[in-house]
Amino acid sequence: MNVQIVNQSKHPLPAYATLLSSGMDLRANLSEPVMLPPMQRCLIPTGLYIALPAGYEAQVRPRSGLAIKRGVTVLNSPGTIDADYRGEICVILVNLSQEPFVIEDGERIAQVVIARHEQVVWQEVEQLGETARGAGGFGHTGV
Repeated sequence: MNVQIVNQSKHPLPAYATLLSSGMDLRANLSEPVMLPPMQRCLIPTGLYIALPAGYEAQVRPRSGLAIKRGVTVLNSPGTIDADYRGEICVILVNLSQEPFVIEDGERIAQVVIARHEQVVWQEVEQLGETARGAGGFGHTGV
């Protein structure tokens, strides 16, 4: 699938790290490092702009290594980039650790997954069909 991309960053385009990867790393595009204090959030630019085909979205997700090693993650995970959005891809990072985290230019801060989606047409009804689970919610299916 071809996706149009404008790269106004100083970095290479996102790429799959392995043959079976589903996500591509996004890099910070900064003129100077950004210090992210504990329990704070910030918006980090990537310098990338995309045009997705209809029926697709880009999902911005955390990088597992950054989350486990540094306690830094994507706040609105997954962040959704709609097919009609043409602005810069930016990433909302949050520092959940006890230590300040410095984001450097070119640092891999998140990953992006391109995914197909459907749009629904609601069919309003008076009641829903029964299932074995019924209205069982959080923790209903056991440990």
